[in-house]
Amino acid sequence: MPARLGDLVARLGGELHGDADLLIEQVASLDKAGPGQIAFLSNPRYRGALATSAAGAVIVSPGDGDGLLRPHIRIRNPYLYFARVAQVLNPEVVPAAGIEPGASVHETAQIGVGAHIGAGAVIGARAVVGDGAIIGAGSNVGDDCVVGAGTRLYPRVVIYPRCVVGVRGIIHSGAVIGADGFGFARDAEAHWVKIPQIGRVLIGDDVEIGASTTIDRGALDDTVIGDGVKLDNQIQIAHNVHIGEHTAMAGCCAVAGSTRIGRRCMIAGAANIVGHLEIADDVMVSAATLVTKSIVSPGTYTGSVPFMEHREWSRNFARLRQLDALADRVRTLERQLASLQSIKED
Repeated sequence: MPARLGDLVARLGGELHGDADLLIEQVASLDKAGPGQIAFLSNPRYRGALATSAAGAVIVSPGDGDGLLRPHIRIRNPYLYFARVAQVLNPEVVPAAGIEPGASVHETAQIGVGAHIGAGAVIGARAVVGDGAIIGAGSNVGDDCVVGAGTRLYPRVVIYPRCVVGVRGIIHSGAVIGADGFGFARDAEAHWVKIPQIGRVLIGDDVEIGASTTIDRGALDDTVIGDGVKLDNQIQIAHNVHIGEHTAMAGCCAVAGSTRIGRRCMIAGAANIVGHLEIADDVMVSAATLVTKSIVSPGTYTGSVPFMEHREWSRNFARLRQLDALADRVRTLERQLASLQSIKED
C-alpha cells in the first residue's frame, strides 16, 4: 500500500524535510533502495552508504539529517520508525471470516465474530476462539482452550487442551503449545514412571511465537508466558517456566523446568538456562551462553565451558573460579622477588 511521505509523517510523527507528496511504494536497505523506496540509517558506520544510496527518502537521526538534501524524516530512533513504516506499507493479508470446508468445529465451541477457521482445522469441545481470530489450515485447538481476539495461528499449530492464548498473538507454523513436560520418577529397577502433567500453558497478550517452538504445560502449576514476549523459531520452554513481560529470546534457546525469567530480558541464540533458576529483570544473555546459576542483577552475561567428563570438569572449574585470586598472588610474588633481587644487588 503505497503512501505519500507527508501522510507517513502525519500518521507516525517525525520531522519531515523535503517533498511531502513523494510517493513511497516500499521499504528497502540503503544499498538496494530505489527512487520509490524509503531506507533508514541508524548506525554511523553506514553513512558512506547513505551518500551513494538511490533511495527516494531516508529515515535518519536529527544529527545525521544535518546537510542532507534528499527528502528525509528525522526521528530519534530511525530503526523503530522504519519498522512502523514497514507495517504501514505492508499490511497483513487477513482471510475472510467464516469456517472453511473440511474444518471440524465441535458443537460446544464458541467462534467469535469475524473469526476465520481454515480448512482441516480442528476446534475442540468448549474451546473459545475470539473475535477476528485466525486459525490456520490444519491447526488444532484442543478442548477447553481459549484463543484471544485478533490472534493468528498459522497452519499446523497445535494447542493442547485447557491452554490459553491472549489477544493479538501470533503463533507460527509447527509450534506446539501445551505438550507434556518431561516429568518422570525412577523406581528401584531404573524404570521411568510418568508423572501426569496437569498444569496448563498461559500465554499473555501481544505474544509472538516462532515456527517449531515448543512450550510445555506445567507439571502441577502453569507455564506462564507474559504479555509482549517474543520467542524465535525452535525454542524449547519446559514445564512451569515463567517468562516476564516483553522478554525476547532468539532461535534455538532452551529453558529447563521451573526457571523464572524476568521482564525485558534479551536471550541470544542457542543460549541454555538450566532449571529452577531466577533471572532478574533487564538481563542480557549472550549467544551460546550456558546459565547454570541464578542471575540476581541486571546486566550482560556471557560464557560457556567445554564439554568433558564431569569429575574432571568439576575440578577444573573449581580452579577456574580462583583464577583472579591466583593472578593477585602471582603479582604479589613477583613484587617480592623483585624486592629480593634489588637487595641482593645492593
